[in-house]
Amino acid sequence: MDIEYNPKREQILLTGKELFWKFGFKRVTIEEICKEAGVSKMTYYKFFSNKIEMVKTLMDRVLKESLEKYRKITERDVPYPEKVVQMIQLKQEQVNTMSSEFFRDYVQSDDPDLINFLNQLTQENLELFTNDFKKAQEDGDIRTDLKVEFIMYMMNHLVEMAQEEALLNMYDEPQDLVMEITKFLFYGILNRDVH
Repeated sequence: MDIEYNPKREQILLTGKELFWKFGFKRVTIEEICKEAGVSKMTYYKFFSNKIEMVKTLMDRVLKESLEKYRKITERDVPYPEKVVQMIQLKQEQVNTMSSEFFRDYVQSDDPDLINFLNQLTQENLELFTNDFKKAQEDGDIRTDLKVEFIMYMMNHLVEMAQEEALLNMYDEPQDLVMEITKFLFYGILNRDVH
């Protein structure tokens, strides 16, 4: 999704990220982004066809950076439970970088393009996790009495649940729900014999 580096495009993305993370993307207008970035609307539209394209570009970057960090964790030569702790810390870091407003706008978006984008990213990540969980299961790090397909089904369902208003309302911040889900999943699949 990212294209060749352009300083004006980077300024627009940086400004958009600051505003989106602070206020959510629904409340922020393209005009406000242009004003803060010091660019014209024509310059904005040279790089992004609309605000959702910009949101997708930002999320693509965030997720690529996160996947790179996740890969480094999985490749470390440390016991699996330690990796799980580091994965949970990474997830905490991810959810803490975004405002509640942005997170809520993102997971509860009714924009079909953004929903498709979110579903595609979710599917790609689930495939990556499926392979990693199968390997961890083969290595005896996670429970073998659970089917990896079941774990993946639950992960997918938990992602859907995180978008439900009733569940979100149980928490002060949407990020708290994400962390609860992450801990529930990871600590529930660890092999009880792993120390």
